[in-house]
Amino acid sequence: MPIATPFPGGTILGYPRIGRRRELKRALEARWAGRTTDAELEAASCALRLATVRRLVELGLDAADGSVPSSFSPYDQVLDAAVLLGVVPARDYFVAARGDGTRPPLEMTKWFDTNYHYLVPEIGPGTPITFADDAPLRWFAEAARPSDGGAAVVTRPVVVGPVTFLLLAKAASGAPAGFRPLDRLDDVVAAYGELLAALGAAGAPWVQLDEPALVADTVTGHLPDGVLAEAVTRAYGALTGVAGRPSILVAAPYGDLRGESGDHLALLAGTDVEAIAVDLVRGSAPAGPVPGLETKTLVAGLVDGHNVWRADLATKLAQASALGDATGAGAVAVGTSTSLLHVPHDVDDETWDGTDGRDPRLSGWLAFADQKIAEVATLARGLAQGADAVAPELAAASAALADRAAAAGVVVPAVRARVAGLEADDETRAPYAERAAAQAERLRLPLLPTTTIGSFPQTPEIRSARSAWAKGELDDAAYTAAMRAEVARVVALQEELGLDVLVHGEPERNDMVQYFAEQLDGFAVTAGGWVQSYGSRCVRPPILWGDVARPAPMTVAWTRYAQSLTAKPVKGMLTGPVTILAWSFVRDDLPVGETAVQVALALRDEVADLEAAGTAVVQVDEPALRELLPLRREAQRAYLDWAVRSFRLATAGAAPATQVHTHLCYSEFGEVIDAIDGLDADVTSLEAARSRMEIVPQLHEAGYGRGIGPGVYDIHSPRVPSSGEVTELLGLAVTSIDPALVWVNPDCGLKTRGYAETTESLRHLVAAAHAVRTTL
Repeated sequence: MPIATPFPGGTILGYPRIGRRRELKRALEARWAGRTTDAELEAASCALRLATVRRLVELGLDAADGSVPSSFSPYDQVLDAAVLLGVVPARDYFVAARGDGTRPPLEMTKWFDTNYHYLVPEIGPGTPITFADDAPLRWFAEAARPSDGGAAVVTRPVVVGPVTFLLLAKAASGAPAGFRPLDRLDDVVAAYGELLAALGAAGAPWVQLDEPALVADTVTGHLPDGVLAEAVTRAYGALTGVAGRPSILVAAPYGDLRGESGDHLALLAGTDVEAIAVDLVRGSAPAGPVPGLETKTLVAGLVDGHNVWRADLATKLAQASALGDATGAGAVAVGTSTSLLHVPHDVDDETWDGTDGRDPRLSGWLAFADQKIAEVATLARGLAQGADAVAPELAAASAALADRAAAAGVVVPAVRARVAGLEADDETRAPYAERAAAQAERLRLPLLPTTTIGSFPQTPEIRSARSAWAKGELDDAAYTAAMRAEVARVVALQEELGLDVLVHGEPERNDMVQYFAEQLDGFAVTAGGWVQSYGSRCVRPPILWGDVARPAPMTVAWTRYAQSLTAKPVKGMLTGPVTILAWSFVRDDLPVGETAVQVALALRDEVADLEAAGTAVVQVDEPALRELLPLRREAQRAYLDWAVRSFRLATAGAAPATQVHTHLCYSEFGEVIDAIDGLDADVTSLEAARSRMEIVPQLHEAGYGRGIGPGVYDIHSPRVPSSGEVTELLGLAVTSIDPALVWVNPDCGLKTRGYAETTESLRHLVAAAHAVRTTL
């Protein structure tokens, strides 16, 4: 028997929270700089929250039935859950995020297979867990009963689900062997139960609990058989038994609830939750009825929350119309596959008049967050009233898809022919032993060589010069002079500090992916398409819409100039093909592995030009290698094959005496150690400071035998590590890895840091390298 659809106008799983003009970023950074007070930060946050939920109503979501999600966070949703539970005291919110003079921040890593970063809670057997913070309740009340006299909106509070929260946490230092944060499930569920009761008493009709861990073998694969199913059953058995609670929507974005590790859709259908949101972009609908689903609403995630392409609405509507009968769901509501956190706000915020070199037609192919809500509304209306009711919208979407497919540049025959002509030898360098000997002779570096990852702090003056040049307010000669002056400053500073392998500092680069996208055919960039990466850190992912080629050298002139200033080697700095794809909105009309090969060949040409200019060390960064690893185990091998192949295609043309570096950051590296080895880089640097060298024993156990630079300075915090701290971390590294292979470097690039903290931290890094050398 069908049930009433709770979200007849459709819903979304979340919305960008930084603000259309990055209001949250500015408010946070003003508070951290001491220019504003806590009260002013809260006032700005409240204004942003109210503006957001009212905007969602303007776009077509219902203001009264819980269709509008309340998905705000001051910094990170996992940190919010930790504060809600008292795992992190509310007064220490930003200390946990950023650290302070004496306390390091929590470890940070990637949120499933996205470029968003979350903070990793630390939980032990004795960690206090209670209902300690009522932020979801306060935010619900401020929208339902606003004090500013504006329109009221009955929202749906969004909280990280209890099972996912504990699976993403790590055991606190000193926890006994065998302890898992999941062992604290009953305590967490009790606190969530109190939250649900309070929300129900406040009048909330719905609450959304996000459980993406249920689609991720990368998160759950270590659990013994039956543990996950028992945890889900126990948690949601208790939560659905809370008297007076709101209805519960369990959301499982980023993949398929059904995989080799189990059918978690059936698991959730067997509980008493009222609705389940499934990702039907990355996942698929079951072929037959699911027992238990007949009493529930299936929120069909048909609109892609992970990418920016306009949907094929006719196909999506047909899919939605068939879901009720196919799955046996009591009701079907239309939604997004994920939160819209991962896409920019609005296509219409951009200027598409062709004056910036972008094809104006591109705007018609795109859907950012606001356009995706319109797509949800169209599909919901079509589902309720039939396809004829939305015929104009379906026709417009189909026309846009046809226009995109026929556009010049989408298919470039010369690019396709070059890819088709590749051979196995194009992916292979000389044996490592031969390369290592040639590089040692050429570079003559000391034991434990020191370097940085690439970028140096970008001062307001540098950003202003780059902006003025982009606007035509600064001519080429003045711009080049300003950038060269900064390069000279960076080189001189590194020589004064005593670093061994230098970088030019990348003052000319606005972003490590966008810089290359602006110079490669097949990409477009936005002026204001900002997306949150973590906290106040925002990026503008390029849009990869066509076949990729390199019209001209991209980095050679800057590297050559930096090298002219010093006798020490200066690294040529490139971003690798996997990371360029991971941090872009990638075309959906070509297999991503084929696109990666096109990018790799463009980078291969750049490596050749750097070598021809005399560059002895070339770094091809792949910080996103682990990020794109499919969440389901059965899809991982194919991904790693094309990811490794693309890196090797980019670098295998290098001569044996050219040292190839790569860099990886903020990932669970243990899952991809074989792939890291397969990259065949001469030196690999990776994040290790926050985790206190967690990766080092794994590298030792894997028998990794090439250069390795585990980071000893956490650059994602303004905190300056002491020489003693850096020495301790480096000491941990050389106890597990042959010191002859160890490099000394920060975790990541220094672009977001200030010069004072950077200089002091690097001074400590060099001192630590000298101190440890004397012990070897």
